[in-house]
Amino acid sequence: MTSSAGTPSLIRLRNVFKDYETSAGVTRALADVSAEIGSGELLGIVGKSGSGKSTLLNILTGIDRPTRGEVLVGSTAIHALAEGQLATWRGRHVGVVFQFFQLLPTLTVVENVMLPMDFCDTYPAHERQDRAFALLDRVGIADQANKLPLALSGGQQQRAAIARALANDPELIVADEPTGNLDSHTGQAVWRLFGDLAAAGKTVIVVTHDAEVTGWVNRVIGLADGAITADRTTHPPNQTTTFHA
Repeated sequence: MTSSAGTPSLIRLRNVFKDYETSAGVTRALADVSAEIGSGELLGIVGKSGSGKSTLLNILTGIDRPTRGEVLVGSTAIHALAEGQLATWRGRHVGVVFQFFQLLPTLTVVENVMLPMDFCDTYPAHERQDRAFALLDRVGIADQANKLPLALSGGQQQRAAIARALANDPELIVADEPTGNLDSHTGQAVWRLFGDLAAAGKTVIVVTHDAEVTGWVNRVIGLADGAITADRTTHPPNQTTTFHA
């Protein structure tokens, strides 16, 4: 199967609903969401606060479960996995980038990048540090590897967080407002890096309020009141890359 962008589908959402019980009753966060997202897409998810963007991202990564409907990533029906299986699957197949970086402040940058490999045991122990240094080099901050995160600028910390997200070579990278805490110049550099990753075959999904999103992504999905209100392909600038995770 292929996505609306014409690439082989990595993710398939089928009639996904998400309801939350609140003191005022049931709140519907997602309402009958169906979509296919292709391998190598750079997808922007946009919408106002409360539109369901972060809920959708949590559903895609297995952090949250749909009330009903199906979520398939590759050949895995993640909505049907037990909690332990979900944690293992997520560690190996998903890299997450946060707005506020979430680097551990008492570990050096290279140690932060090694953490996912340590937790998931994806690479032999003697290879992990070299891989972490290589990833930091590919995001342009190898010279910061032995510093603590707070010694880095915001843009450098976000690049470190992207390197950490790539540690286990996941096919899916998701980012929640990754440029929201950065100045415009640094934010553009992060968008270019995401474009490089997509060009290298990663599927990159970014939840964003960035008004310039259509200049960077291949496709935009708009949400309102938990439903998809727009789904269109875009034409970002061509990018040349030698990035390999």
